[in-house]
Amino acid sequence: MATRKTSPDDLLGPVTLAVGQEDLLLDRAVQEVVAAARAADADTDVRDLTPDQLQPGALAELTSPSLFAERKVLVVRNAQDLSADTIKDVKAYLDDPIEDISFVLLHAGGAKGKGLLDAARKAGAREVACPKTTKPAERLTFVRQEFRTLGRSATPEACQALVDSIGSDLRELASAVSQLTSDVDGTIDEAVVGRYYTGRAEASSFNVADRAVEGRAAEALEALRWSLSTGVAPVLITSALAQGVRAIGKLSSARGGRPADLARELGMPPWKIDRVRQQMRGWTPDGVSLALRAIAEADAGVKGGGDDPEYALEKAVVAVARAARMRRA
Repeated sequence: MATRKTSPDDLLGPVTLAVGQEDLLLDRAVQEVVAAARAADADTDVRDLTPDQLQPGALAELTSPSLFAERKVLVVRNAQDLSADTIKDVKAYLDDPIEDISFVLLHAGGAKGKGLLDAARKAGAREVACPKTTKPAERLTFVRQEFRTLGRSATPEACQALVDSIGSDLRELASAVSQLTSDVDGTIDEAVVGRYYTGRAEASSFNVADRAVEGRAAEALEALRWSLSTGVAPVLITSALAQGVRAIGKLSSARGGRPADLARELGMPPWKIDRVRQQMRGWTPDGVSLALRAIAEADAGVKGGGDDPEYALEKAVVAVARAARMRRA
């Protein structure tokens, strides 16, 4: 079959290839395709698959014609980890994709699974770059773009203050930008950023996460109710919880050293290293895993998978606080 390069703007192209290791950008690449597919067909069937869920032969079943002829989106995460037999199935599909199926491959890049990466490119896949941001200037550019995307103005000093305060996690930066733009009118300046993260911390999603990962369930629940009452979006709270638990997991598995050295290694500001060190007392690897699973369930609940987002958040907060006390128990 002749190679046909899909336009970068064609979100409904047969194959989208998202390459990189930045989770937020990978998730956004998926969300864009899903949103476009559901705009074209509200009954679009979305399947989000990990390598262990896509065994040899499964792709043929997933791409078979539907009785109701609805559009499909098939998302394959960590495609570099697919088995050799499954990679053969995927390559065969890439040679003859189905019109009403949007096939999304998420690949970390690099040498592992490079044959599949090359095959997708040769097949003319629409490619989305999702590189890990490693430089402060890249994070600053990201923050500026987030404000522009949301149609808001922020001074250069405000953007820099936000990066200095939040650190290197793009999800956390994106959540902070979204929260500021939803709560603050007019141009966002450095004073606004400073005031928001000091005087109004009690209303932020990050305060909920801080109390939860410290094992302070009652205080976390109180902060959660306050945040929700002031209009903080539930999805920002699950994001903050995930970021807090991930930071503990990263620091607990890192080599010991000075905060400045660990900050460089983990991409966090030194002040955050000190905070996470205090928060991680009582945590175990099993606790981190349990907490992340609970947060994932809550995230699904607040995004439409459940009937009561507030209850889903309360369950997650309690689960995280309990996980924080596993070593002490």
